[in-house]
Amino acid sequence: MANDTAHVYLPLEGHRLRHDPFNAIVGPRPIGWISTVSETGVANLAPYSFFNAFNYTPPIVGFSTIGWKDSVANVAATKVFCWNLATKALAQAMNLSCAPAPPEIDEFEVAGLTKAPGVQVAAPRVLESPVNFECRLSQLIQLQGADGTKADSWLVLGEVVAIHIDPSLIVDGVYDTAAARPILRAGRMGDYFEITPEAGFEMRRPRWPIE
Repeated sequence: MANDTAHVYLPLEGHRLRHDPFNAIVGPRPIGWISTVSETGVANLAPYSFFNAFNYTPPIVGFSTIGWKDSVANVAATKVFCWNLATKALAQAMNLSCAPAPPEIDEFEVAGLTKAPGVQVAAPRVLESPVNFECRLSQLIQLQGADGTKADSWLVLGEVVAIHIDPSLIVDGVYDTAAARPILRAGRMGDYFEITPEAGFEMRRPRWPIE
């Protein structure tokens, strides 16, 4: 597309479209299905659309929450959380867990899911999820704009200290990403995508000099 035909806008002045395209362009994105526990022992489970992995050694994942939600409050208090892989089979349960329930409500019960204990952290895992990361808080950062103005958004970064993988997803010693049928968050009000084996392709990193 030629640059002179592009739809150009300044975010501070509005996008002039039916839906903000920002999070649809940066997507689909992995779902941060985060489980935590409060200081009083109430479990919490919620999906976050801003989530990803950021480092190999130590392994670090992170999610961002708009507003001081129960998840970030629990992590700030207990210093631990779990990430649970959201799959097509668990899509409806994942969606139920995003209901704006009050802090005293256990979303595991709302979504009909089973709490499983961690081996390194006190936060519960989703037993039905085929992959879980147990995480210890490494950084809790309030986001800010380029001018230094603080946003009502918080980035939670955690070191992965234990990983649980369903053995069916390990084939010849390699984790099969598509076999789990993970779902990813897209834009608009409720768009998701599913990863299937047919959607995959392989590219090797080029060596230098390029031949």
